[in-house]
Amino acid sequence: MSPLEIGIIGMGNVGSGVAKILTNQSEMLERRAGRPIHIRKATVRDLGRDRGVTLPDGVLTVSIDEVVNDPEIALVVQLIGGIELARDIMLRCLKAGKNVVTANKALLCEHSEEIFATAKANNCCVAYEAAVAGGIPIIDVVGESLASNQLLSIEAILNGTSNFILTEMFNRDASYDEILQEAQQLGYAEADPTFDIDGTDAAQKLVLLTQLAWGTTVSLDDFPRQGIDTLELADLKYARELGYKVKLLATSRMVDGQLEMHVQPTLIKADRPLANIDGAFNAVSLLGDAVGRTWYCGPGAGQMPTASAVVSDIIDMALGRTQITFPKLEIWSESGADVVPKNEITSRFYLRFQVEDRPHVFADIADILGQHEISLASIIQHEAPELDATGEGGYPVVPLVVMTHRTQLGKLLAADEALSKLDALREPRVRLLVADQ
Repeated sequence: MSPLEIGIIGMGNVGSGVAKILTNQSEMLERRAGRPIHIRKATVRDLGRDRGVTLPDGVLTVSIDEVVNDPEIALVVQLIGGIELARDIMLRCLKAGKNVVTANKALLCEHSEEIFATAKANNCCVAYEAAVAGGIPIIDVVGESLASNQLLSIEAILNGTSNFILTEMFNRDASYDEILQEAQQLGYAEADPTFDIDGTDAAQKLVLLTQLAWGTTVSLDDFPRQGIDTLELADLKYARELGYKVKLLATSRMVDGQLEMHVQPTLIKADRPLANIDGAFNAVSLLGDAVGRTWYCGPGAGQMPTASAVVSDIIDMALGRTQITFPKLEIWSESGADVVPKNEITSRFYLRFQVEDRPHVFADIADILGQHEISLASIIQHEAPELDATGEGGYPVVPLVVMTHRTQLGKLLAADEALSKLDALREPRVRLLVADQ
């Protein structure tokens, strides 16, 4: 068969990794794709920069137009970040009749409906395995391998930066700020790590998985999102004392015909597989009505794991697999499930209060929680320093940790307003989800 001529837009870290695989493994890839795969053009900002891979003369260019307007290029690998410029380039490629492979989850999260509709209108395809969970082939699993199942839940660790920070904080008895700085030095976190640590990155990936699994269009504003940037080492230790580990967990699950979604630091039983995914790894747990519970784990970012997913999509394009499956991929549906309103999310919760150790404080807290129909499952209050016999110096402030039975988030938020009026409570007040058994 004739070669598949491709163009790469964006020869940064991942783009260079894709070029390395296509160049170094060309014979193996030709066997698996059924025909040669040639890089015809690759756009860069700096023609002189060393990218660790040697390409033939004339391949590198600073002009995106040379990729978009080249009639010989049938597939564009679009690997630039951001949204607006990436959207413009994506739409131009599709309108020019070119299939697209991308790793840009932010773009698809924001504009997937427009992009997919444009692709179908121009008889093109979009593949995005690398947009979620790096080297883990989770898009293929949800969209194809488990197609015989109605998925019941997705629980996932989708951000390696946050997982690395939580792991190292606990293992080394270190502060959040200390480990964040180390993560930046190691390249696990960007100079501006906001999207990783505030839950946005994981939420964008969860949106794509949810759309694929249930045919529901979801925006980031439709569900709660909380990052790890306000977590303290104390909460990781208390969780362990209670038999749990804390992970930034992205969850979508069907509850009475609706989708409950959230991305939040969550207590997970220490013996569950997800609780034991440490370091910069990602993991996804899927529950299907036929297959039951399955788990997938691997590197969720990095040059070569992400490039591996991109090249897998290129091979599927070369074989025509994507062209068969993509037109049938209707991820938007009028019958798509609604998202459960934030206040109606039901879970067990971990609560940590800073309280003055004086008479009746716990009774006041328990009374307010009880008035809001919040039942307590367990309480931890470590022994406080003994008061000065003279009564001077005031009451010591101590942590009080409470685990609730299942309740609605709205009830907790209402109780929180009443709790804020107690003179004996100090900041911070911490609230974390507790995952089901």
